[in-house]
Amino acid sequence: MNFLRGVMGGQSAGPQREPHARQLCARSLESDDLRRSAQQLGNKSLKKSVTSVHSSDSEIIGYALDTLYNVISNDLEEEEQEENSQKQVEDLGKQFTEIFIKQQENITLLLTFLEEFDFHVRWPGVKLLTSLLKQQGPQVQQIILVSPMGVSRLMDLLADSREVIRNDGVLLLQQLTKSNAAIQKIVAFENAFERLLDIVTDEGHSDGGIVVEDCLLLLQNLLKNNNSNQNFFKEGSYIQRMKPWFEVGDDNSGWSAQKVTNLHLMLQLVRVLVSPTNPLGATSSCQKAMFHCGLLQQLCTILMATGVPADILTETINTVSEVIRGCQINQDYFASVNAPSNPPRPAIVVLLMSMVNERQPFVLRCAVLYCFQCFLYKNHKGQGEIVSTLLPSTIDATGNSVSAGQLLCGGLFSTDSLSNWCASVALAHALQENATLKEQLLRVQLATSIGNPPVSLLQQCTNILSQGDKIDRRGSKVQTRVGLLMLLCTWLSNCPIAVTHFLHNPANIPFLTGQIAENLGEEEQLVQGLCALLLGISIYYNDNSLENCTKEKLKQLIEKRIGKENFIEKLGFINKHELYSRAAQKPQPCFSSPDHMMFDHEFTKLVKELEGIITKAIYKSSEEDKQEEEVKKTLEQHDNIVTHYKKVIREQDQQLEELKQKVNTLISQKEQLQTTVTQQMSQIQQHKDQYNLLKVQLGKDNQHHSSHSDMLQMNGIQPEEISKLRQEIEELKNKHEVLQGQLREKDSVIENLVRSDSFRRTFSTKLQCHLKILHSQGSDISKLQAEKQELLQQMVTHEDSLSCSWFSQLGPNEIKALSEEKASLKQHLDSTNSTIAVLQDEKSKLQQDVAESKKEQDDLLVLLADQDQKILALKNKLKDLGQPLHSGSKSAL
Repeated sequence: MNFLRGVMGGQSAGPQREPHARQLCARSLESDDLRRSAQQLGNKSLKKSVTSVHSSDSEIIGYALDTLYNVISNDLEEEEQEENSQKQVEDLGKQFTEIFIKQQENITLLLTFLEEFDFHVRWPGVKLLTSLLKQQGPQVQQIILVSPMGVSRLMDLLADSREVIRNDGVLLLQQLTKSNAAIQKIVAFENAFERLLDIVTDEGHSDGGIVVEDCLLLLQNLLKNNNSNQNFFKEGSYIQRMKPWFEVGDDNSGWSAQKVTNLHLMLQLVRVLVSPTNPLGATSSCQKAMFHCGLLQQLCTILMATGVPADILTETINTVSEVIRGCQINQDYFASVNAPSNPPRPAIVVLLMSMVNERQPFVLRCAVLYCFQCFLYKNHKGQGEIVSTLLPSTIDATGNSVSAGQLLCGGLFSTDSLSNWCASVALAHALQENATLKEQLLRVQLATSIGNPPVSLLQQCTNILSQGDKIDRRGSKVQTRVGLLMLLCTWLSNCPIAVTHFLHNPANIPFLTGQIAENLGEEEQLVQGLCALLLGISIYYNDNSLENCTKEKLKQLIEKRIGKENFIEKLGFINKHELYSRAAQKPQPCFSSPDHMMFDHEFTKLVKELEGIITKAIYKSSEEDKQEEEVKKTLEQHDNIVTHYKKVIREQDQQLEELKQKVNTLISQKEQLQTTVTQQMSQIQQHKDQYNLLKVQLGKDNQHHSSHSDMLQMNGIQPEEISKLRQEIEELKNKHEVLQGQLREKDSVIENLVRSDSFRRTFSTKLQCHLKILHSQGSDISKLQAEKQELLQQMVTHEDSLSCSWFSQLGPNEIKALSEEKASLKQHLDSTNSTIAVLQDEKSKLQQDVAESKKEQDDLLVLLADQDQKILALKNKLKDLGQPLHSGSKSAL
């Protein structure tokens, strides 16, 4: 055992003995015979040394695993790297790995050892499996994938309380999840996101050490190009947990290299979730989640902060770009962000200042351009705001503030070619797929010099284009012309009015034909291709409003001076260019150097769309052009008609939606009324119960009074008391007559409502419910009135009895008792009157609610009838136009 420890370099001997063992192994394999012996050792001896030892002897298992790791691993120290070339060492590691994994039971056995909690077994096992994955990743991944609970066993490493095993477990999972979507999904559903985010939080977010970096790299493996895991990450509300990562303090000086690395990886992880290459729906949902949880706001805070390292600032700009790209709510928020300056300036203006400033780093200027492009992507509102800063009515005459439009014009006409290109592309994105803004930009006038009349922006662009070789510029002159040509092509495409303005200048067409016809060098061929594209756009989108520059005359000019075949050949120079292919791959402008900055991603889409169209247009005859024009006009008229009816139907749908909301409101009111009626029924029942109780008590009192009065002898009654009782009884009679009159009026109103045909037809069910309640209440009131009448009769009888001659014989005690009984009767009568009044009020309110509901529902019926007539008329018109009708939705047109 001691000999085994000394030779194999066990853990007790320390890591300093491992290089010696590696060195011996590497030298021994120089001989073919020894190499074959090593294969046999790997296949049999080492395997037997592990499998034959009893599982309880963890120390020997640990030594064996450690030895296998030393043999397979490529981690050499500097001294060994000098003696052995790196390639030779890698080949040896791969050979040993192939030997080891040739029998899959070896990996299965290794996974079993990883379940052991003993540190001396688990840790070398983790390192060995990590090394195997580095050497033969796909093969080992497949073996683990088919092993029962193979991935789940490895996930337990993240929960190990010993940090060294947990940290090496993260490294193991990094290798395991590389380029294997199936394993990535299993790891994600084994709660990897929760565990990794907990580790990042415990380690201090961006202020943490290299463990945070390893966790972030593993998260990237799990999320990049894996739509299922991205959706799981979003649905699990893990995006919200990313916000604290970017909460940097006010003091941004002295960032450590590890913090810069961590924050850079965190920003890249955000970009993985909102990458333009992801499915549109997944990206959009992540973008909205980042806005609602405050992550975008936090990124904009870093964007406008001071003291942030340049590479972090650049990556933050790129991250914000993709978080807002194509998301209206995020784009609107970004437009409202202001820099903490005095006075405050919009963040867009501050960024554009950096883009047109040639002293700023190249990668930063590219990032700002990308951010501006993403802000305008599918954002017609933002495009309009940018173009409006160039229009005469919105320019700040005081000169106190600089606008985005002024910065773009400044960059457009700068002597720095990179500024020219960036400003041209940025302005082209402000016009992308927006014909209205293309027409508005024709109004922009520029004062070129004192004393000279202003010229249009379009004219100034063509002037600079034609004089490009004569102006002394810093950088590539080709770059300036390429940028201006891309801007003009974008501006004129699908805008006949802009084409007319362009053709109105007699110098433009000769310049284009001259450029195309010349035999220039390879560098100038790109300019020739773009000139051919601009001339082709001037032909295809020409409305023939200028007699000297009609489609036919321009095509004749091409055939005479250039030749159709030569023209098409020059047009094909664009998509054959290497830089064109690079730009077409992804939206972000990534260039190795400023000289390679030639094409914009969106412009490559335009070229692909127009190249075939222009080729066909050049070869078409005049008759075919006329037929095409007629078809275009017919289609435009048809589109205008369809657009008009679409607008009308949208308005009708909006009105219908409003009516639906009103109906929902009425239904809600109806439910509230029903609740009120239920409450009132409950109150009426309570009143009935109280009245029955009073009735019982009153009957007992009357019976007692009758038996008592027969036995009394009348003696000593006061006349004033008798007169007062008569007066009170008279008042009660008057009140009773008033209540009877009110009841008759209410009954008359209800009768009139019942006789209304439209009311009964539309709301019969609701009326019956209300009328039942009202009649029930009326019946209750009638009963109360009848009982009240009985009480009055009893009092009259009582009064008559008091007026008898024998009543004068009553003594003072008997008179007092009778007065108390009279007061009790009066109290019962007052309670009855109060109950009747409450019921009358409730009945009046219900009748008022019924009347109001009738009026509102009648108005609604009138509106719905009008709406049906309008929709029927529209359907008839669409049928006459030959348009198909879809019964599923009114908005299908």
